[in-house]
Amino acid sequence: MQTNYQFDFYSPMNFSNYSLNKSMRYQLALLDNLDHLTKRHCENVANLTCRICEYLGCKKHFILYATMCAYLHDIGKVFIPHKILFKDGRLTDEEYELMKKHTILGYNLCMNDEKLKMFAEGALYHHECLDGTGYPNGVSGKDIPYASQIIHVADVYDALVTKRHYTTHVNISSTLQDLIKESTPPSEVVALDALSYSNSGKINKKALNALFKVVIDDTLYEISSTKEYISHLKNELSRLIQIAEFDIKRKKQKSEKGKEYYENGMKSLFANNENFDNYMNVLEDYKTAIDNKNNLINDLYNEVKILKKLKC
Repeated sequence: MQTNYQFDFYSPMNFSNYSLNKSMRYQLALLDNLDHLTKRHCENVANLTCRICEYLGCKKHFILYATMCAYLHDIGKVFIPHKILFKDGRLTDEEYELMKKHTILGYNLCMNDEKLKMFAEGALYHHECLDGTGYPNGVSGKDIPYASQIIHVADVYDALVTKRHYTTHVNISSTLQDLIKESTPPSEVVALDALSYSNSGKINKKALNALFKVVIDDTLYEISSTKEYISHLKNELSRLIQIAEFDIKRKKQKSEKGKEYYENGMKSLFANNENFDNYMNVLEDYKTAIDNKNNLINDLYNEVKILKKLKC
C-alpha cells in the first residue's frame, strides 16, 4: 500500500503568486542561514501575513512590504545559541532574556544592510502587543506599525500550530479560540481602565478575523486534497479487487494452462511489494484507509462550521 501521502498544512496553492525581483531574492536568501525549523516558520508566517493582508483589502505594494517583513521577522535568531533555540523544556529567566534579544539583533542586522533596512520593523516589533505587554520596548497601540501587528497574529498562530503538532485542521478552532482570548483584555482591565488602548487586548482583532478566513480556506483545501487522495486510493482498490477476481477464477481452473493464464494476469497487476500471499491484506488496508479519509473529511466539514462562527 502506498504510504507516502503527506498533506501540506500551509498550501502553496493559497499563496499569492507575487513575482520576486532580484532584490527580494537576495533578502530571502538570508533565510538559508537559519536552522530548518526557524526557516520554515518564517516562510509560514510570510504565507499567512500575505493572505491576511489580502482579506484585509490591503494594497498590493503594502502586501509585498508586509510579506517581506514577515520573511525576515526572525532573522535575529541566527545570533541565538542553538542550545537555547532548541532547548527541551522551559527556558530559564536568563535564557528567555537572551532569546528576546533576537528582535533587536534582527533589527540591527537589517538596519546595517541597505537592501534590508526598509524591512527592519518586522524584526523589531513582531513581539510587541497592543496592550503594551510585549517586547523588546513594550510599546502599545498605534506605536506598533500596522504590518507588524499583522505579522504578530501570523507569528503567534504558527507558533501554536507547531507547538501542538497539528497535521490536519481538525480541532484547529481550539487554537483560534485561544487567540480570541489574546485579542480580548481581562475583564478587570476593562473595568479599571475602559478608556485605555489596553482595552484592545494583545493582538489586532481585524487581522485575527482575517486569519479565520485564511484558516477556512486552508481547511477547504485539505478537504479537496483528501478527496483527491481518496480517488487515488479507490483506483488502487479497484486494481486489487480485479486481482482478487482473477484469483477466484484461477482457483476454479482445472488445467495448469488455465491457472497460469490468471496467475500471469495477477502478476501484471501487482504493484510494489505485492504478491500472491499478501495482496488481500493490502486490499483491506486500502479499504480501511478510504474509511479513515472519509471520516476525516466529515470531521473537517464540521470544523469549517465551527470556524465560520468564530468572531472576536
